[in-house]
Amino acid sequence: MEPEGSNRLLQDVLARPGNDACADCGNPEPDWASLTLGVFVCQACSLLHRSIPHISRVKSVQDTWDAGDVELMAATGNSAAKAKYEQKVPAFYYRPTHTDCKMLREQWIRAKYERNEFEFIEKQEPYSAGYREGFLWKRGRDNGQFLSRKFILTEREGALKYFNKQDVRNTTQSALEALLARVAHRFCPPPSIQARDPKAVMKIETLNATFQPAKIGNPCGLQITYLKDNSTRNIFVYHGDAKEMVDWFNAIRAARFHYLQVAFPGASDEELVPKLTRNFMKEGFMEKTGPKHTEGFKKRWFTMDDRRLMYFKDPLDAYARGEVFIGSKENSYTVLAGLPPSTQGCHWNHGITIVTPDRKFLFACETEAEQRDWIAAFQRVINRPMRPQEYAVEAHFKHKP
Repeated sequence: MEPEGSNRLLQDVLARPGNDACADCGNPEPDWASLTLGVFVCQACSLLHRSIPHISRVKSVQDTWDAGDVELMAATGNSAAKAKYEQKVPAFYYRPTHTDCKMLREQWIRAKYERNEFEFIEKQEPYSAGYREGFLWKRGRDNGQFLSRKFILTEREGALKYFNKQDVRNTTQSALEALLARVAHRFCPPPSIQARDPKAVMKIETLNATFQPAKIGNPCGLQITYLKDNSTRNIFVYHGDAKEMVDWFNAIRAARFHYLQVAFPGASDEELVPKLTRNFMKEGFMEKTGPKHTEGFKKRWFTMDDRRLMYFKDPLDAYARGEVFIGSKENSYTVLAGLPPSTQGCHWNHGITIVTPDRKFLFACETEAEQRDWIAAFQRVINRPMRPQEYAVEAHFKHKP
């Protein structure tokens, strides 16, 4: 068959159901293909396939194709490949989209085609066993240095914990000394090992994790948030091994999934999966002023996490300087472009006013585009009716000292 005929047949194969989106990230209109795997992928994923040349050989659909390669693609295709390589993906496992970070998408591709994790359930043990422990590099709250810390995730206790390295070393040293004593003195009683208290205990109930490579400055950077006394706390971690970091992420999702199954026994997997982890709606710098509107505006890093608007002095702060609850329009919450005419002291010209039942919050953005994006994020939340449990959160904010 002439090359022109082969390429016409390739376009027919590409038009089949399932082949109209990238097999790995769902991006529409894929323009590359893996000849060895028989799947159509987008250009971004084709670059990731190049990192596993022993598994996948990619080619642009715009190149010249011979009949044999077209027949291979016709015999497989995205739907058939999905049935094979994704046949046993756990409900809690995160399936990246084209908007996710490169590391997350690459590990999804490697998990499918290189490690065959979703064909053999035993390969999923690192994130599905209900218990995981190991060392991660954690950013220090005060000095900003990343130090090795031991983390333990236990579904039985419903918590993610971490320990200072000193505590772990001392515990290990005590165990070793006790063991040596038993060898030297056979009459010695069994050692009693008392582990030190963890530095922090994060309840699975309020746990969230989101990859933040740019903010943390590491391709495997993960931001973990949890509630302590109903206020948000952040920790920033990474691991040098990308698979290890993604396994931790999915282990957290698994723990959250099993917790929610117990908390909401009648809920379907489709209802629970969106609640496992979430990316922030928007982040960035804005200026803010105080409740009297007479204080000078100060530049702060803002994070919009569902209905919580938090602000920090630095993007990597462990604790928010303050939090604002954003309710719904039915409960008298509105967002307006601009600031009251009498406002003074802001350095940026693109203002935003959030009106709540109790007060007005004034912010200023550096650019009109940022103002527009923030208003859109606020509006999405305000347009959504409040769930019953959110009224309790709102009540807590109103009674904060």
